[in-house]
Amino acid sequence: MWRHLNSESRWTVVPSESCSNRGIPHSRRERTYCPKWGFASTSGLEQIDPGPHPPSAYLGVLGMPGRTAYIGLTEIGKPEPGETVYVSAAAGAVGSAVCQIAKIRGCRVVGSAGGEEKVRWLLEKAGVDSAFNYKDYRNIARELRRQCRDGIDVYFDSVGGDHLEAAIANMNDFGRIVSCGMISRYNDTETVPGPANLALFITRRLRMQGFIMSDYPQHKEPFQRDMKAWLSEGSVVYEQTVVLGIENGIDALIGLFSGKNLGKMIVQL
Repeated sequence: MWRHLNSESRWTVVPSESCSNRGIPHSRRERTYCPKWGFASTSGLEQIDPGPHPPSAYLGVLGMPGRTAYIGLTEIGKPEPGETVYVSAAAGAVGSAVCQIAKIRGCRVVGSAGGEEKVRWLLEKAGVDSAFNYKDYRNIARELRRQCRDGIDVYFDSVGGDHLEAAIANMNDFGRIVSCGMISRYNDTETVPGPANLALFITRRLRMQGFIMSDYPQHKEPFQRDMKAWLSEGSVVYEQTVVLGIENGIDALIGLFSGKNLGKMIVQL
């Protein structure tokens, strides 16, 4: 079973296929995806005080995804009021937080996502200025040019591939690209050529930087303070896609890579 939890605590339940229907032998599924136990050092664990927020929020908007969005946008992207921020995978756990933080910073925000439901959520709930379903366009660069008529100042990239190439084509001089993920390339079985327009980094003086959240431990407390305040005042909202039962964990993983999640994907035991 799949259900959605959002910051307004409304639930929707929809059916999910059993992982036994995937055609993967049970022994291989268990060995590959379903370890029976794991170990963690106490130094790597953090005690939470949920307060008004459900504990699951600390797996999403108040946890690693939210912190990733906060650090990547504010420390690497460094958007200024009035600039245009483009976010791919904008309805995901990280992307949706990026969109809303950018709006708080006074930016014009454009998001792309894979589906009309996600586009509606971005426009109606997350409050982005414009959003589009990338699956509707063979030429993403052309659509980005239409959506971002003044160019792109900051691109928050979680996709790579043709999205990255399209964004590079529309970057303004001295634009910043925050490299957070490359989900379009994680399952490649052979080497795929990179963007064909990297020469624009020279002529437009672009900067692209990857990052790891653990490089910024000093931002933990400011992030928690700011995000809790934004949630309380309604400046940030969130969605969670909750899959019920560890037996459906493989479905959740496959669904993550095929874009079935809105917000953070969580398996509830």
